[in-house]
Amino acid sequence: MTDSFLLIYLYRIVNVIDRKTMSICAKHGLTQSQFAVLEALQSKGELTVGEVKDAILSSDGTIPVVVKNLEKLGYIFRKEDPTDKRRSILALTEAGKEIIAEVFPKNMAMIQNELSVWNEREKKQLARLLKKFDLR
Repeated sequence: MTDSFLLIYLYRIVNVIDRKTMSICAKHGLTQSQFAVLEALQSKGELTVGEVKDAILSSDGTIPVVVKNLEKLGYIFRKEDPTDKRRSILALTEAGKEIIAEVFPKNMAMIQNELSVWNEREKKQLARLLKKFDLR
């Protein structure tokens, strides 16, 4: 197998899962970026905008817009960072906790279903192989 075929297969896997995540999010009135921000806040707790960008591996400039939209929807709120008055900390509202509690399990079930083509031994082997790329 050539490197280009391997890259194409990896891209296709990610693309299929991304499309299905987008569909799940759309059914709940969310974009994939909004879901990613909500999920980061759910899993990591309160974060600054910069920490959210790092948590979701986003290098584009759309995260501040996504944050503002989530604030307008009432899913997150900002509070002043007590250690640095120039920064604000983002946190989930009760509505935000409810929507992510509804969407996250559906997305996780979809991912688990998509990855069920591999048994546990194969998943561990794949994870080990992919980790080698990350360690370069």
